[in-house]
Amino acid sequence: MKNGSIDDSNLHYIDKNMHQKIKQYIITKDDIYMTIVGATIGKCSYVPEMFDKMNLTENAARIILFGSDKFFLLKILDSYFCQEQFVNKTNQVGVQKMALNRLLTTLIPFPPLNEQRRIAHRIEELQTYIGQYEVSEQKLAALNASFPEQLKKSILQSAVQGKLVPQDSNDEPASALLERIRAERELLINEGKIKRNKGENAIYKKDNSYYEIRNGVEVCIDDELPFEIPESWEWVRLGTLLRKLTDGTHYTPNYVESGVPFLSVKDISNGKIDFSNTKYISPDEHSELYKRCDPEIGDILLTKVGTTGIPVLVETGKEFSLFVSVALLKFNQDLLFGKYLVKLLESPLVGEQCVENTRGVGNKNWVIRDIANTLVVLPSLAEQQRIVAKCQELLSLLEQYN
Repeated sequence: MKNGSIDDSNLHYIDKNMHQKIKQYIITKDDIYMTIVGATIGKCSYVPEMFDKMNLTENAARIILFGSDKFFLLKILDSYFCQEQFVNKTNQVGVQKMALNRLLTTLIPFPPLNEQRRIAHRIEELQTYIGQYEVSEQKLAALNASFPEQLKKSILQSAVQGKLVPQDSNDEPASALLERIRAERELLINEGKIKRNKGENAIYKKDNSYYEIRNGVEVCIDDELPFEIPESWEWVRLGTLLRKLTDGTHYTPNYVESGVPFLSVKDISNGKIDFSNTKYISPDEHSELYKRCDPEIGDILLTKVGTTGIPVLVETGKEFSLFVSVALLKFNQDLLFGKYLVKLLESPLVGEQCVENTRGVGNKNWVIRDIANTLVVLPSLAEQQRIVAKCQELLSLLEQYN
């Protein structure tokens, strides 16, 4: 049975002799049949002309009509009023079954024949709208399900475009902040504490366009910039803002029953580090790994293999080591607000670049070089803090909606 008719995809066939022997089970195109055994008791259907005089299984009852409109009767038998009676008339012990004598006692409303036809016709008209309503309801349910995530993206997009909070003319321009970040990085390079990023290039504005020096050649990058930013903001490559950008060990360590937590991408979700199911390495092995990749409180972790682009702020003083699937971002926490960087990394601006630059099939990888090359926006430190405060206010309201 399918949509009030017959599903002919799995019919069974008998020979002509058997057909004659069980002719009392023949049903015609003028009849209705109803299932009376099993989980589908009470389901009714009409018989299309192509199946006129076919044999009917003993699991269904043939209803021969006298003075009734077939389509009206189908609607009545399918109504809650009748279906509830069928449930009450069904034997619930063993195989569910409704005896024919019980089916005959079913009460139904019975208007004159012409009114039956008018009712059936009107129901058919309304069912078109019911179908449309069902489609609309499904679309609305899908929209409601996606609404929180879409709204979060919209909030973060407004934040990185400088549209979430008002600009304050008293703020120091981001160019001055960027100069201090670069000066500090240069000092650390000269002291041998960090290495110079050979691929790092400054972005600058000239004649209302943005440029970057690449391999000694000035290149206009206007086509790479997806939107305009406030005059006091700066476009910059993410690597320029960082003291250190690296990832965890590229080899699988020796795991132990207890020791120092060893985190991989599976231990980062929903903006938090989850220590509940981590693996462990020995303190000695951790000490070796920590020389190159040393996560500390205030740093940012960023997933880069498998599920890419999820940032989390380190808010624990507990020591741990990282696998290659997680990147470590270190920065001057006096010059950059860590929670702003997290919102920036969560934004569609970075998310779209993450998708575009994630390589491979299956276990995908967002390589360190491409992470460093990600275009980001830099407002003043004061505005970074205002943006985060407003984001947290709006996102907390969004959580209440959920």
